[in-house]
Amino acid sequence: MKIIVTEKIADKGIELLQNTPGVEVVVYRELKREELLDVIDQYDAMIVRSVTKVDEELYKRATKLKVVGRAGNGVDNIEMDGATKRGIIVVNTPESNIVSAAEMTIALMLASARNMVKGHNLLMAGEWGRTGLRGSEMLHKTLGIIGLGRIGALVTARMQAFGMKVIAFDPYITDARFKKFGVEKCETLKELLQKADIISIHTPKTEETINIITKEELALCKKGVRIVNCARGGLINEEDLYEAIREGIVASAGIDVLKDEPHAISPLIQLPQCVLTPHIGADTDEAQDNVGVTIAREVLSALKGEMVANAVNLPTLHPHDLEDMKTYLQLGEYLGKFYYQMEKNIVEKVEVIYQGEIAEMETEMVTRAILKGLFEPILKERVNYVNAALAASGRGIDVLESKMTANEKRFSMITLKISGKDGAFTVSGTVLGQNEIRIVEINGYEFDVTPAQYMLVARNQDKPGMIGQIGTLLGASRINIANMQVSRNNKEGAAMMFMSVDSEVAKETLNLLQGIDGITQVNLVKL
Repeated sequence: MKIIVTEKIADKGIELLQNTPGVEVVVYRELKREELLDVIDQYDAMIVRSVTKVDEELYKRATKLKVVGRAGNGVDNIEMDGATKRGIIVVNTPESNIVSAAEMTIALMLASARNMVKGHNLLMAGEWGRTGLRGSEMLHKTLGIIGLGRIGALVTARMQAFGMKVIAFDPYITDARFKKFGVEKCETLKELLQKADIISIHTPKTEETINIITKEELALCKKGVRIVNCARGGLINEEDLYEAIREGIVASAGIDVLKDEPHAISPLIQLPQCVLTPHIGADTDEAQDNVGVTIAREVLSALKGEMVANAVNLPTLHPHDLEDMKTYLQLGEYLGKFYYQMEKNIVEKVEVIYQGEIAEMETEMVTRAILKGLFEPILKERVNYVNAALAASGRGIDVLESKMTANEKRFSMITLKISGKDGAFTVSGTVLGQNEIRIVEINGYEFDVTPAQYMLVARNQDKPGMIGQIGTLLGASRINIANMQVSRNNKEGAAMMFMSVDSEVAKETLNLLQGIDGITQVNLVKL
């Protein structure tokens, strides 16, 4: 595997790549655009920072490219649609500096609430006194988090340890995440502004979030509210915040990011109630090393076909959540692979039904795993977690999720129901313990089988001699049966056999099986 690094990353990251067997790394400090376009077709992965443009022009030439790694948080220089439709995974390092950013948020929160900078400046000027320096405690205050993402969650956990009540507004975060962090959900920004004693912003900078706090929003706040912004400049209207501080609506502000940075022209600089720093939230030794090492690991994992928590064009999963979901992702792929290996009908709708504990988790990635498994047997182009949903929508297939936390069988279960003009196909599975996958149902027939690389699924009349005939024919074809289960439908006088076999079954053998009197259908399912 060949990896090109077009911009500077930490030496520790380069060393990790260079010390990985089977990987060739080429590092450029300066590379002209035409030079990059001329060589990009040689590489399986590329690592960039913010200068290199990864766009349609590059994708057309990058015929081997599987992964783009962005050493940093934003991906403004990477054209996402082109990557997604080609199944190219885009990864970045949002986790690498989140501790630094969260700690900076808390530092500014405390510094502004306790007038630390003002007190420091008095001492530096040779004065000693406490007049005008009285601050406020965090204990029992309400912290309003705008954006309950990675950094917002870290700030939440740390400030809960201070005895703060935390509320949050984030229309793109599931209720499960609010519940996980013990945060009260605000349905509107207005609700948060009216309740919070301290407001901390943790959203990306988009058209929707620019000027998310203006004089209209500030007028809704409690008098004496404190505001912190370590996210992006321009999220708060600085002129309106200046006036709100002058009028006494806002008691203090801690700001690490400014709209016109690096030009220090903000009116907030004039106010002693503000603690301002020059965008240093992520600027720690640990964070910079983490960025280089993390992007190297992410790119290597993606090249190996492993799930990557920080894939930008995939649903967001925390690394701990990803670890918990790995076995369910594998189960999802298995379930998806059954359909086109057993049926040939056109798919119109895919419904994924989650029951039990799995229904309380963030399941979008599992649904993508199912779609990946569904399309892999029939599509020539690369199908992965990135473009599986696109493959479904491009074929006019409706994909639905439904969840039922109550489950009479008292375990988590995933049911895949695929509908078309000729009826519906269902297959269900579960995970026992930590990682024991079981297939428990196919088209209404109940089983309890462990998936294998090669499986035979036979539908037959429920009459004597069927098992023996199949076993005899497979034995004559030198196919060893590892496991077999039979499920019966007494009403229809039908049965289904599920057999794990040690090797692939030739078409000629399948045709012979199909010719047995009483066999209605035999399919080889390969995982």
